[in-house]
Amino acid sequence: MGRLLVLLHVLVAFWFVAGFIGRNLTLLGARTSGDLAQVTTLTTLAARFDRLMVIPGSLVVFVLGLLAAWAAGVPLGGSGSWWLTVSIVLYVLVSALVPAVFAPRRRVLETALADAREQGVVTPALHAAVSDQVLWTARAVEVATLAVIIALMVTKPF
Repeated sequence: MGRLLVLLHVLVAFWFVAGFIGRNLTLLGARTSGDLAQVTTLTTLAARFDRLMVIPGSLVVFVLGLLAAWAAGVPLGGSGSWWLTVSIVLYVLVSALVPAVFAPRRRVLETALADAREQGVVTPALHAAVSDQVLWTARAVEVATLAVIIALMVTKPF
Protein backbone atom coordinates (compact mmCIF):
# COMPACT_ATOMS: atom_id res chain seq x y z
CA MET A 1 0.00 0.00 0.00
CA GLY A 2 2.87 2.37 0.84
CA ARG A 3 4.47 2.01 -2.61
CA LEU A 4 1.16 2.67 -4.31
CA LEU A 5 0.70 5.85 -2.28
CA VAL A 6 4.22 6.98 -3.17
CA LEU A 7 3.52 6.29 -6.85
CA LEU A 8 0.26 8.26 -6.71
CA HIS A 9 2.03 11.06 -4.84
CA VAL A 10 4.69 11.28 -7.58
CA LEU A 11 2.15 11.11 -10.43
CA VAL A 12 0.05 13.87 -8.89
CA ALA A 13 3.24 15.89 -8.31
CA PHE A 14 3.99 15.64 -12.05
CA TRP A 15 0.43 16.81 -12.80
CA PHE A 16 0.76 19.71 -10.36
CA VAL A 17 4.20 20.79 -11.64
CA ALA A 18 3.04 20.62 -15.27
CA GLY A 19 0.14 22.93 -14.43
CA PHE A 20 2.40 25.16 -12.36
CA ILE A 21 4.83 25.60 -15.28
CA GLY A 22 1.99 26.05 -17.77
CA ARG A 23 0.32 28.69 -15.63
CA ASN A 24 3.51 30.65 -15.09
CA LEU A 25 4.53 30.55 -18.76
CA THR A 26 1.10 31.71 -19.93
CA LEU A 27 1.10 34.54 -17.39
CA LEU A 28 4.57 35.54 -18.55
CA GLY A 29 3.24 35.67 -22.11
CA ALA A 30 0.33 37.83 -20.98
CA ARG A 31 2.74 40.11 -19.16
CA THR A 32 4.80 40.77 -22.29
CA SER A 33 1.94 41.07 -24.80
CA GLY A 34 0.36 44.29 -25.97
CA ASP A 35 -2.44 42.51 -27.83
CA LEU A 36 -5.74 42.35 -25.96
CA ALA A 37 -6.91 39.12 -27.61
CA GLN A 38 -3.65 37.42 -26.70
CA VAL A 39 -3.70 38.72 -23.11
CA THR A 40 -7.30 37.51 -22.78
CA THR A 41 -6.46 34.08 -24.16
CA LEU A 42 -3.34 33.68 -22.04
CA THR A 43 -4.92 34.82 -18.77
CA THR A 44 -7.90 32.55 -19.43
CA LEU A 45 -5.53 29.63 -20.05
CA ALA A 46 -3.58 30.47 -16.89
CA ALA A 47 -6.82 30.41 -14.90
CA ARG A 48 -7.59 26.96 -16.34
CA PHE A 49 -4.16 25.67 -15.35
CA ASP A 50 -4.83 26.98 -11.85
CA ARG A 51 -8.35 25.56 -11.58
CA LEU A 52 -7.68 22.17 -13.15
CA MET A 53 -4.09 21.40 -12.19
CA VAL A 54 -2.37 23.73 -9.73
CA ILE A 55 -4.99 24.16 -7.01
CA PRO A 56 -6.26 20.57 -6.85
CA GLY A 57 -2.79 19.18 -7.55
CA SER A 58 -1.17 21.09 -4.70
CA LEU A 59 -3.79 19.86 -2.25
CA VAL A 60 -3.83 16.24 -3.43
CA VAL A 61 -0.03 15.95 -3.61
CA PHE A 62 0.18 17.21 -0.02
CA VAL A 63 -2.41 14.75 1.30
CA LEU A 64 -0.93 11.84 -0.65
CA GLY A 65 2.53 12.74 0.62
CA LEU A 66 1.34 12.64 4.22
CA LEU A 67 -0.44 9.33 3.61
CA ALA A 68 2.64 7.86 1.91
CA ALA A 69 4.84 8.92 4.83
CA TRP A 70 2.37 7.42 7.30
CA ALA A 71 2.13 4.16 5.34
CA ALA A 72 5.93 3.92 5.19
CA GLY A 73 6.26 4.65 8.90
CA VAL A 74 8.20 7.87 8.31
CA PRO A 75 7.72 10.21 11.29
CA LEU A 76 6.87 13.85 10.60
CA GLY A 77 9.93 14.92 12.54
CA GLY A 78 12.99 13.41 14.07
CA SER A 79 16.27 11.88 13.10
CA GLY A 80 16.33 11.04 9.41
CA SER A 81 13.04 12.74 8.55
CA TRP A 82 13.62 16.43 9.13
CA TRP A 83 13.42 16.85 5.34
CA LEU A 84 9.72 16.01 5.64
CA THR A 85 9.13 18.49 8.46
CA VAL A 86 10.89 21.27 6.54
CA SER A 87 8.90 20.42 3.40
CA ILE A 88 5.61 20.63 5.30
CA VAL A 89 6.56 23.97 6.86
CA LEU A 90 7.57 25.36 3.45
CA TYR A 91 4.31 24.11 1.91
CA VAL A 92 2.24 25.81 4.62
CA LEU A 93 4.22 29.05 4.37
CA VAL A 94 3.95 29.30 0.58
CA SER A 95 0.23 28.44 0.81
CA ALA A 96 -0.19 31.66 2.78
CA LEU A 97 0.56 33.53 -0.45
CA VAL A 98 -2.82 32.45 -1.83
CA PRO A 99 -5.03 34.62 0.42
CA ALA A 100 -2.36 37.27 0.95
CA VAL A 101 -1.28 37.88 -2.67
CA PHE A 102 -2.70 35.61 -5.37
CA ALA A 103 -6.44 35.79 -4.68
CA PRO A 104 -6.67 39.58 -4.26
CA ARG A 105 -4.52 40.19 -7.33
CA ARG A 106 -6.56 37.71 -9.37
CA ARG A 107 -9.64 39.81 -8.64
CA VAL A 108 -7.78 42.98 -9.73
CA LEU A 109 -6.72 41.23 -12.95
CA GLU A 110 -10.26 40.03 -13.68
CA THR A 111 -11.66 43.54 -13.20
CA ALA A 112 -8.92 45.15 -15.32
CA LEU A 113 -9.42 42.53 -18.04
CA ALA A 114 -13.18 43.13 -18.14
CA ASP A 115 -12.62 46.91 -18.40
CA ALA A 116 -10.01 46.44 -21.14
CA ARG A 117 -12.33 44.20 -23.12
CA GLU A 118 -15.04 46.88 -22.95
CA GLN A 119 -12.55 49.44 -24.30
CA GLY A 120 -11.03 47.05 -26.83
CA VAL A 121 -7.39 47.71 -25.87
CA VAL A 122 -4.83 46.72 -23.28
CA THR A 123 -5.42 49.46 -20.74
CA PRO A 124 -2.81 50.79 -18.31
CA ALA A 125 -4.74 49.06 -15.51
CA LEU A 126 -4.57 45.70 -17.31
CA HIS A 127 -0.88 46.13 -18.06
CA ALA A 128 -0.29 47.01 -14.40
CA ALA A 129 -2.28 43.95 -13.26
CA VAL A 130 -0.31 41.47 -15.39
CA SER A 131 3.00 43.19 -14.55
CA ASP A 132 2.38 43.59 -10.81
CA GLN A 133 5.81 43.34 -9.16
CA VAL A 134 4.39 42.02 -5.87
CA LEU A 135 2.64 39.23 -7.77
CA TRP A 136 5.78 38.32 -9.73
CA THR A 137 7.91 38.40 -6.58
CA ALA A 138 5.42 36.05 -4.91
CA ARG A 139 5.55 33.79 -8.00
CA ALA A 140 9.36 33.74 -7.76
CA VAL A 141 9.11 32.77 -4.08
CA GLU A 142 6.63 30.06 -5.05
CA VAL A 143 8.98 28.69 -7.74
CA ALA A 144 11.99 28.72 -5.39
CA THR A 145 10.01 27.04 -2.62
CA LEU A 146 8.75 24.33 -4.96
CA ALA A 147 12.33 23.69 -6.14
CA VAL A 148 13.51 23.32 -2.53
CA ILE A 149 10.63 20.98 -1.66
CA ILE A 150 11.35 18.81 -4.70
CA ALA A 151 15.05 18.70 -3.78
CA LEU A 152 14.17 17.70 -0.20
CA MET A 153 11.77 14.99 -1.39
CA VAL A 154 14.34 13.49 -3.73
CA THR A 155 17.51 13.79 -1.63
CA LYS A 156 16.11 13.46 1.93
CA PRO A 157 19.28 15.12 3.23
CA PHE A 158 18.47 15.18 6.94
